[in-house]
Amino acid sequence: MKTIGLIGGMSWESSAEYYRIINEEINKRLGGLHSAKIVLHSVDFEEIEHCQKTGDWERAGEILADCASSLERAGADFILICTNTMHKVVKQIESRVKIPVLHIADATALAIQNAKIKKVGLLGTSYTMEQDFYKQRVEENGIEVIVPEKAAREEVNTIIFNELCHGKIKSNSREYYKSVIADMVEQGAEGIVLGCTEIGLLIKTEDAPVPVFDTTYIHAIKAVEKALEVGVGRG
Repeated sequence: MKTIGLIGGMSWESSAEYYRIINEEINKRLGGLHSAKIVLHSVDFEEIEHCQKTGDWERAGEILADCASSLERAGADFILICTNTMHKVVKQIESRVKIPVLHIADATALAIQNAKIKKVGLLGTSYTMEQDFYKQRVEENGIEVIVPEKAAREEVNTIIFNELCHGKIKSNSREYYKSVIADMVEQGAEGIVLGCTEIGLLIKTEDAPVPVFDTTYIHAIKAVEKALEVGVGRG
């Protein structure tokens, strides 16, 4: 079994989901008392969020690249960044390590392709919905990506940072997200990408009239597949 390196803490709520999903899936596949070999480097999200807000992506990239380097030294065979937004600095991270970084958008695009879907609606932070680093990576796989209108993007982003990152799950916020999803479906979205690793805490499959692609789950399962590519655990 390969060792999975996780860059977490953005937020810790979703990082805990990664840890749970990966370990549950490893045990499901291998049985017994098997669990995943994981090295976790968890950051102080306040520092990262400040970099996001001020546009200091270079500094944010340095912090996460340092994390990646420490994971490599600790024996990780590959790395996951446990957040969608910070894949904006993935090249900076990759430049500091020799081990692979499993990109969350690549894993998500593959899942969308396997579902034979050509057009999706994207929910996420404002950075993820409005900038090209994520959408373009998905679109390069022949998938059209649409996002909510501006006011809705702002509210979706506010709910992520003010509620979900604090573990607050509110029914009125779920209803708001469901209305935004309905609007994108009306615009032709055949599936919905939960493009923030916290959104899966709020929105489930039954909350949308079309398939939901939970990027946290998809990314975590891809890590399990990578960890088990060569051989299996022995204890």
